[in-house]
Amino acid sequence: MTFISGRQTGRLSALRDCGGRALVRVLAVLALFAALALPAAAASLQEALARFAANDFSETAKAIDEIAESGAPQAVGLMDALLNRRLAVTPDGGVFFTDAQGRAFDALIGNPVAAVPKGAQLVRTNNKLRGQIENSLGTLRLQVADPAKRREAAEVVLRARDVTALPAVRAALSREHDPVIAKVLRETEAALVLASPESSTDQKLLAISVLRTRSDQDAIAALRAATAGAPFSIAQEARRAIVAIEKRLEIQTAMQNVWYGLSLGSVLLLAAIGLAITFGVMGVINMAHGEMVMLGAYTTFVVQELFRAYAPGAFDFSLAIALPLAFLVSGLVGIAIERGIIRFLYGRPLETLLATWGVSLILQQAVRTAFGPTNREVGNPSFMSGAFDLWGMQITYGRLWIVVFTLVVFAGLLLLLKATSFGLRMRAVTQNRRMAASMGIPTARVDALTFGLGSGIAGVAGVALSQIDNVSPNLGQSYIIDSFMVVVFGGVGNLWGTFVSAFALGIANKLMEPVAGAVLAKILILVLLILFIQKRPRGLFALKGRAVES
Repeated sequence: MTFISGRQTGRLSALRDCGGRALVRVLAVLALFAALALPAAAASLQEALARFAANDFSETAKAIDEIAESGAPQAVGLMDALLNRRLAVTPDGGVFFTDAQGRAFDALIGNPVAAVPKGAQLVRTNNKLRGQIENSLGTLRLQVADPAKRREAAEVVLRARDVTALPAVRAALSREHDPVIAKVLRETEAALVLASPESSTDQKLLAISVLRTRSDQDAIAALRAATAGAPFSIAQEARRAIVAIEKRLEIQTAMQNVWYGLSLGSVLLLAAIGLAITFGVMGVINMAHGEMVMLGAYTTFVVQELFRAYAPGAFDFSLAIALPLAFLVSGLVGIAIERGIIRFLYGRPLETLLATWGVSLILQQAVRTAFGPTNREVGNPSFMSGAFDLWGMQITYGRLWIVVFTLVVFAGLLLLLKATSFGLRMRAVTQNRRMAASMGIPTARVDALTFGLGSGIAGVAGVALSQIDNVSPNLGQSYIIDSFMVVVFGGVGNLWGTFVSAFALGIANKLMEPVAGAVLAKILILVLLILFIQKRPRGLFALKGRAVES
């Protein structure tokens, strides 16, 4: 145990008193400096704002730099207003601005005001000034609290490569805790170091190695700018980095096209899977299948309109209500078509084609009469909005959910066909209709329910397509030809064949588009499909059965 004497206690008390008095003096000095700095900053901002009254581009350029250096909290709003022509000067020299929501502010003190005074003139800018404003905004936004805005600001500074922003970027990097934004700031710092004539060779080589890990055109632009007039070692390393980035970009482009192909394939599968069922079981060429898709899309529109009118807060649940309703509406219409028209035309494919084509025209005109000929707005729920990056690919949530939904529908349909008595009867009718009838299976009822099932799945496809395409009376016509191509290529009546052919055609189409163009790619796909059918008339996966009709 340690003991402290009375004399030592007195010394400690004296030291505490001295330390306390010293701390008070330091705080007083800091407060004095702060009190002196605030008026100086206000005076600096006031002088910068006074330059706008000159209505001169050179004076405006000086004002932009001075506002950016002032550190005023309203500087970001001021710059944004100037960039978007919302900054105005009154005849007596007062400066006011409005934000994106139309609220007015006094530019000097940053406080809101009732309105911009009458007679105020908007401050003019030109292209050069707008570039300067964007650079200054990028530097200022490096300090904001919103991570997304900080990252966006870092990207802006990287593209601008304004060397004067280097201290601000380093200061932002020193206090950044988000690893993703810190990586972008390091890449921004590297681009500015490369652009700075004061950087050493070692610094520039290190900056090149940092930019080499970034796979985009901004990094390539910074590296190409660094090769101009640079020493051999720097120019050679920059060129190597450019080649490495371009190779990665080619791979990423191919992967992105494959994803687009999977997305297109999921859409084709949704549109074709119902057709594969009806065409395979009954041999009916249903030209009204596209209109079942359209009915599902319009059912989604009606449900969303009801939610907007009566339950706007529950809008995200609209698709959950629209899915079963679309299945019921399209399925019931399909059963009505089969019972009212198609059952009288079995064995007469040409008459069936013409009759269903006429039904499609009637349904289109009915929808035009009820909803009008123009496109209808169908909104996306919050969970289907936005996008994210995956290995350099841009993945939208809407497309991702449609791919997932397509796989769920396909799995559910397989389960229905393999694990239920209705599925067993449907497969029996598909493989040998006469034998199934002789075994007591009601083929007429199976036909009606199968046609209703295929039409209902088409309606569900319409719900999904309404999230990525225009909802109009012609919606189904955009997919009917592609649906028949998918069914014929995969093998009539074979669901796995439809699955494989939909994704194969989708990926092939998207891989050909960058080389041949969108129109020529579709023509090439059609030509290749015709040649394939010449060799394999029954498609990729032909059904096997003892059909006495064949």
